[in-house]
Order: sequence, then C-alpha cells, then structure tokens
Amino acid sequence: MVIAFQQAACGYGGTMLLSQIDLDVAPGSFHFLTGPSGSGKTSFLKLCYMELRPSHGSLRILGEDVRAMSRDRVAATRRRIGVIHQNCQFLDHLPLDANIALPLTIEGDSAPGADLDDLLSWVGLGHRRGALPPELSGGERQRAALARAVIGQPEIILADEPTGNIDWDMARRLLHLLIELNRMGRTVLIATHDLALIRAAKSEVAARVLRIRGGQVQPAAADL
Repeated sequence: MVIAFQQAACGYGGTMLLSQIDLDVAPGSFHFLTGPSGSGKTSFLKLCYMELRPSHGSLRILGEDVRAMSRDRVAATRRRIGVIHQNCQFLDHLPLDANIALPLTIEGDSAPGADLDDLLSWVGLGHRRGALPPELSGGERQRAALARAVIGQPEIILADEPTGNIDWDMARRLLHLLIELNRMGRTVLIATHDLALIRAAKSEVAARVLRIRGGQVQPAAADL
C-alpha cells in the first residue's frame, strides 16, 4: 500500500479532529474524499503528505512509518508526492514556466527543458509560459498548480478542492488531466464537496469514494 492508516488519530489543541482511521490506499488507485467544511478533509491530506503526524495509531507512507521518520526521510518521501493546494500560491515576480519548474530548481536539478515544454503543452498552457501569475485566470492557475505538482513525476497526487474556484467546463478539464495521470499509474486522492465532479469521474475511472463523518473516514454510500 502507498498509504496505510491503522487506528490513526489527529487533533489540534487537545481537540481530536480525526480518529480511528483504518484505510489502505493501493498503488494506482483513485480516491475521492468528501465531507462538509470543517470535517477534516484538509487535515487528512496533511497527514498524507506528512505536514501533520498522527497523535495515535500508525500511518505508513510509501512503506515507511511516518512517526519514526527523520526530517531528512520526510523531505525525501515528500518528493514522491505531488500536492495541489486549495489556494495555490505562486511567486508573482516569476513567469509561469519558472514557477512550475520551481520544485526542480529548489532541489538543484538542471533546467527541465523539453520536459517542461511537454508538461506545459499537456496542461494547455504552452502559450502562457511567459505570463506572470497575476495575469492568469482561475482555471489557468489550477492547471499550473497541477503541472507544478507533477513535474517531479510523483507516485502519489493529492488535491485539496482543486475545482472549487473554477467553472464546470474547466473543472471537467482538470478532472480529465487527473484521470490521465491515474491511467499512467499514479495514485490520486482528491478532497472535494462537488458531488457532480465525483459522478463525472466514476463514469470514466474506478474511483473509491470516502466520507468523513464524526471524525472518522468511512466508505460513502454506493449510490453517491
């Protein structure tokens, strides 16, 4: 399993937000995580990319026990995980292509060259590579965030409400890009409240739907 929770729990300031999580995420699977605002979807994703660690129980990411990881091991493992945040942030003084390549630049990798060209073309932003972030539309920003998340070829892709601020046509386009990544073997986990998006995805991919209810992660109703 690429992600494995066993009786895991997480809380803030003495208040337990998530508890008794038992969940296995298989390589190459596609998951949606639903639940009302404040239910813990973002916290769950933070556990998955190790910004948070469980206060109780066990969590293994890519085969390693998170609670036993050193800082260096956490950093190395995070390079195998791509994250699309709900409010994607860019460096406004850098053009789009430099923003997307930033994860490689930070790691000291050489300029991605043709790989970056292919990635920009894949997300439909080849003609916008020199644009500054304030010049981008909401849909362009979300596609740029996806490109930045996957430029390091991660094995796991986590997305927090990736279609929350864009129109339906653009949401479908972003969903199709995520489905393409899944078909290439990537594990995809999307937190969303958009049931229409989930239904659209289930017509194209074998997606498992999870719901956070009462601080616990449970399989959603079969007719969702």
